Amino acid sequence: MEAETQCCPPFDPTPWDETTLDFAGKWFVQDRVRSFFHIPLNFGAVMTRMMDLVLQAQAKPGEQIILSDETSLWGSEVYVYVTKEVPGARMRRIEGRYFSKAFDGPYGQIGRFCKEMNQLLAAKGFPQGHFLFGYPLCPKCAKKYGHNPILILSRTDGGA
Repeated sequence: MEAETQCCPPFDPTPWDETTLDFAGKWFVQDRVRSFFHIPLNFGAVMTRMMDLVLQAQAKPGEQIILSDETSLWGSEVYVYVTKEVPGARMRRIEGRYFSKAFDGPYGQIGRFCKEMNQLLAAKGFPQGHFLFGYPLCPKCAKKYGHNPILILSRTDGGA
């Protein structure tokens, strides 16, 4: 029997759970995903396009960081962390300090996770509101590993 392979490495939420991160000076490749009421329609194609550029440029870091900014019901901006500028890609720096919390559960619980995150931010005296989301495992690997981690990040220094 052939061993099953995972495309996503196992995820350790510890470095992401209730911690502050600073992305200063880090590059991200940026692309747009079309959505229908926040349900992504072309995520796979966008990720394939982005990762092809990243791999061609030999810009893939040891730790994969993929963030999503749900800008509307109809689309989101997706950011992939890279080690350097990637030719042919739209590049972005995500500046500022972010408070991060790791959650685990189905995507359908995202509203509950956001509410919990806002309560945690209020308790810590941080501004509430706009979030970036991180999905460390693809749906296939989440099923294989038996859990679905979701990261929520909120800027703590007042920037947008």
